[in-house]
Amino acid sequence: MRNVYKLENDWFFTKEPQDQVPAAPGQNWEAVTLPHCWNRYDGQDGGADFYRGKCWYVKNLKLPVLKPGTRIYAEFLAAASSCEVYVNGQKAATHEGGYSIFRADITSYLKDTDNVLSVMVNNQHQDQIYPQMADFTFYGGLYRGVNLIFVPETHFDLDYHGSQGVTVSSEITGDKQAKLTLHAYVKNAKETDQVLFTIYDQEKNIVGSITRPAAEDTFAEVLLMDLHLWQGVEDPYLYTVEAILSRHNEVLDEMQVRHGFRSFYVDPQKGFYLNGILTPLRGVSRHQDRLDIGYALTYKEHLEDAQLIKELGANTIRLAHYQHSQDFYNICDEMGFILWAEIPFISSMNPLPEAHQNCISQMTELINQNYNHSSICFWGISNEITIGESNPQLVKNLKELNALAHKLDPSRLTTMAQVSNLPMEDEQNQITDVLSYNHYFGWYQGELTDNEKWLDAFHAMHPDRALGISEYGCEGIITYHNDAPKAGDYSEEYQALYHEHMAKIIDERPWLWATHIWNMFDFGCDARDEGGVAGRNNKGLMTLDRKIKKDIFYLYQAYWSKAPVLHICSKRYAKRTQDMISVKVYSNQPEVELYVDGVFVEKKPGSHVFVFENVALKDGFTSITVKAGASSDTACFEKAAEPYAPYVLIEDESNTGVTNWFDNVDMTKAQPMTFNEGYFSIKDQMKVILKNDEASTVLVNAISSLMGMKLKKSMLAIMGSQTLEGLADKMPAKEGMNVDAIMSYINTELQKIAK
Repeated sequence: MRNVYKLENDWFFTKEPQDQVPAAPGQNWEAVTLPHCWNRYDGQDGGADFYRGKCWYVKNLKLPVLKPGTRIYAEFLAAASSCEVYVNGQKAATHEGGYSIFRADITSYLKDTDNVLSVMVNNQHQDQIYPQMADFTFYGGLYRGVNLIFVPETHFDLDYHGSQGVTVSSEITGDKQAKLTLHAYVKNAKETDQVLFTIYDQEKNIVGSITRPAAEDTFAEVLLMDLHLWQGVEDPYLYTVEAILSRHNEVLDEMQVRHGFRSFYVDPQKGFYLNGILTPLRGVSRHQDRLDIGYALTYKEHLEDAQLIKELGANTIRLAHYQHSQDFYNICDEMGFILWAEIPFISSMNPLPEAHQNCISQMTELINQNYNHSSICFWGISNEITIGESNPQLVKNLKELNALAHKLDPSRLTTMAQVSNLPMEDEQNQITDVLSYNHYFGWYQGELTDNEKWLDAFHAMHPDRALGISEYGCEGIITYHNDAPKAGDYSEEYQALYHEHMAKIIDERPWLWATHIWNMFDFGCDARDEGGVAGRNNKGLMTLDRKIKKDIFYLYQAYWSKAPVLHICSKRYAKRTQDMISVKVYSNQPEVELYVDGVFVEKKPGSHVFVFENVALKDGFTSITVKAGASSDTACFEKAAEPYAPYVLIEDESNTGVTNWFDNVDMTKAQPMTFNEGYFSIKDQMKVILKNDEASTVLVNAISSLMGMKLKKSMLAIMGSQTLEGLADKMPAKEGMNVDAIMSYINTELQKIAK
């Protein structure tokens, strides 16, 4: 029988370089437990200087007495981002990709006693491993744990891309009727071996079974009737398929797979249908890191995240920008979220053939390892991969990834997240089954109303293409408050206005097949330094530590939750200088009553957002209470003589680029380029240029103008070791400009600045 042992304790860890494979911890090694992430602090504190390098883990293996013929696998649930595994000094496995499961049969490397497992994990930049560049921290470590798996010689396959060795899929063939397709992949099967499949409903009643001769691919089909369908968050009903591998009267191996029977499709004019029911997908994107934990989450943290998203009222999650934990996928199956799962093909394509093979490997692992999760309906092949210019090789690679996803899993749809400035007519918009765009109109660029203008224009241009919004959001830092909020002030009030607008226009466009807020939680990006908060992206509905719900959390609750919602906004804007204030309330109730210091003032009918104007504040403290049905909420405001200075962010505008830097310059002809030593040029790495104030101003203005967005200096730090010369073939060029002219002009300006 299969036995799984978690290797959690008694590990030793070091960042110090090793001349050879360590057989034992050195004097200064740190004792750690798994899961472990070595960037849990420096990956979230800003400075773009989190540790990236080769680190070592060492553990003595104490094996139990095993039945003869037992095979022993080391299972790594994730190792960021490349890994080498040694057993007693011998290399047993290598793996490239920081988010997926991999295993190694280590049986032949083991001795009877005194075994040592040595693991090198490396989160340095490597040209052939994705992600190459992204707006989040590339945490390092054995951050999901390591297991030993003991199986007999004949067992369900553990060697195929980290998959389970058993797959379950179904096709709805009639009213509450489905064909269940089963595969069990058996290693070293003998002629008398059999696989018994048994199907249980959620109440553990047997509803079907079939026995098949064990084979390398043991195949079976079962027609089931009177099924209870998996209806997403409304009714996430799961069956269990048990696969037992037996020889005569002995069980050799056993696996259980939970399965939800469901059908789905997307209508470009109407939206997403689940089991024939129109189900607009409205939800969030999620990064997996936490404050002072990094990536080293346990089941407890994954469950809390899912519970908070459920509390929000969302029915879909985009799991950005990489494969997430099996714990989280399992929880989503149970809670009924519709998932978009994707690989980290993000922001920048490396032209190396080896890099494309890494994409193929990560897509193959993502699909094979998560094939059995009924919550997953969409495979994502890329995110904002055309931050620079599209090119034929990129399009070819995307088409190959799309075809691969369909080959590995014909039952699900493919999608991709496009960067906002990708033209509507670009051929990439015809590659996947459905698509979404990342839009930040009203934050990085343009006006809030540009969102609906763009969406409606695309929908009119491509009425046969299902369109969604894969990212939208703006920064909100709960310290900052403003009576006249505006884009770029980082106030909780502007974040509220932004999302009030977005929630409304999305609600008015049910044909958007899915919308995903960026982001459910603030997350670590060590390169960022915005709003006085270094090392974070602050667009979350909640803080990185999951302790504080921002006002906008309750806005979406008012739109999506069926439970009563009533929330007074701007409670943290507690010190006020005005005699009269506006009180904003989010609620899903038809009317809201306002009380001041216990005295009824006014009742307002409305929908989602209620605003009470000219509410008087007395000297000292004034209590504001709102009621709706059986719900109530209270806030207290203090009348202050002077404005409270910490509410307003004082920021150096010189760190923000302009979008008109190329105006009044002839950008049709390239000038000869010089590269004088001792002066900056397009050959210098971004991180080198950004250390010089004058040179960084050139860089930020140039890229802001090319992107049409007012970018901050800190946002370019994610480009790190990239050079402008290296990015030349990806540079977007506006009409009337060419790339060579752009590069020569930038280079000319940089050559004026001494290092």
